[in-house]
Amino acid sequence: MRKHLALLPLLCAFTGTSHAANDIDSLTALVQPQFRDLSEDLGAALSYRGVIPAEPLGITGFDVGLEVSATSIENTSAWDLASSGDAPDTLYLPKLHVHKGLPFNIDLGAFYTSIPSTNITVWGGELRYAILEGGVALPAVAVRGTFSALNGVDQLDLDTKGLELSVSKGFAMLTPYAGIGTVRVTSTPNVAGLSEETFSLDKFYAGLNVNLGLFNIDVEGDKTGDNSSYSVKLGLRF
Repeated sequence: MRKHLALLPLLCAFTGTSHAANDIDSLTALVQPQFRDLSEDLGAALSYRGVIPAEPLGITGFDVGLEVSATSIENTSAWDLASSGDAPDTLYLPKLHVHKGLPFNIDLGAFYTSIPSTNITVWGGELRYAILEGGVALPAVAVRGTFSALNGVDQLDLDTKGLELSVSKGFAMLTPYAGIGTVRVTSTPNVAGLSEETFSLDKFYAGLNVNLGLFNIDVEGDKTGDNSSYSVKLGLRF
C-alpha cells in the first residue's frame, strides 16, 4: 500500500506507459465466463469512489480535487483477449472530482475520467445524506447512493449503482473514515455470442483526509469484489 500511495500523486500528471491500458475492442474473442471476469474487473475499477469523509460540507461548502486511483486487474487473460494489447496489472484512472454541500446535511458529488491511450471514459455521481453530522463528541455517519457509467467503448455498455454507509471523526486537521456497501454492476455486450451480466460486489474502504486550510489531501484504500484499489486526491476544501 505504501508503494501505491507514494506513486499516485505523480501519476496524476503521468500515467506510466508500462502500466498503460488499451482499447477494449475485441469482445468477440471472449466466451461468456471470460466476459464475466472482464466485467467484474471493470465494475470494480469504474465504480464510484467518493474519496471524502462522511461529514457534510454545509450549505456553502465545496470540495474540488484531482484524484488518481490504482485498481488491481485480477483477470488479465480476459483483458488480453478483449483489448488490443497486453493487459495491465494495474489500471490507473485520473479523475476530476467535485462535491457541493446543500441544506439538510445533503451533499452532491460527481467525477469524470478519461483513461490515457484508451477508448474508455467514465462519469459518475453521488447523493450523500449525513444521518449524524458529527461534532466534538460524536462521529459523522452518512448514507450514500452512487452511479457510474462507461462511455466510448462501442462494444460494451456498463454501469454501476452503489449504496454505502460511512463514518468519520475529525481530530484537528485529520479526519479518518471508513465505509461498507454494495455495488450493482450491469454489463451489456454489443456483439453477438455474449449475454448481459448483472451481479453485485461487496465494497469496503477506509481513508484519511488531511485539511491544511484551503488545501486538502485525501488517501483511501478500497476493496470491491476481488479487486483492491488505492486513491489519492489533491485539491481544495472549504
